[in-house]
Amino acid sequence: MNTQVSTQRIEPEVYQGQFGEFTITQGDRRGVIIYRTALMVAALCFAIGTTLVLWQSNHSILVVLTLLYTGFSVALAVSLLTIHIYMAPLHRALQIFWGIGAIAALVVAHGSEEPFALTIYTHPETLLGIGFMFVALTGLFFKEAFCFDRLETKFLTLLIPVLLLGHLFGILPVIAERALLAAWAMLFVIFALRKTFQPIPADIGDKSVFAYLHQQRSSHA
Repeated sequence: MNTQVSTQRIEPEVYQGQFGEFTITQGDRRGVIIYRTALMVAALCFAIGTTLVLWQSNHSILVVLTLLYTGFSVALAVSLLTIHIYMAPLHRALQIFWGIGAIAALVVAHGSEEPFALTIYTHPETLLGIGFMFVALTGLFFKEAFCFDRLETKFLTLLIPVLLLGHLFGILPVIAERALLAAWAMLFVIFALRKTFQPIPADIGDKSVFAYLHQQRSSHA
């Protein structure tokens, strides 16, 4: 007996945006999945590194910390490439900040005889360059806090500058730095986990706004 299999084309759902209707494609959804996966990788690398710093004191972990920082940096780069931000200058600025931080990290890693993590800790002035990486991360958290009103991202937006500037100027006791670092790692993982349960369209945003802003930029070019 012959059976006829009919394939029904699934039409993409149409959304009403501020400047007109738009649809969300599979490519849009794939981009969000990549964004969230990169955030999770960055959060796990940071959390594992923080755990090693707080609970291990031997010299052998310093090489592992360098590898984890590399994984964190690459994952953050992917997230900054795939995040949806209406303001193109802000989006570009976060990527430039990441680039400055990455270049500074390479200079420090190859210009010091000490292990990378130890150099940053014992020479806080290196944060004047490497810190731009965390400026980009803070900007990402600020965007998420502004768009989705997430409590953990509000704390992270304040916590990261306090810890880094406190270490840079030597005004925080070690116990405070350890507590803030642990809180940073924990909240980062909580944020990444909560993103996995968020509806995908929320991270895509209103595509009609992107189209409108692109049209405005094109008309003034």
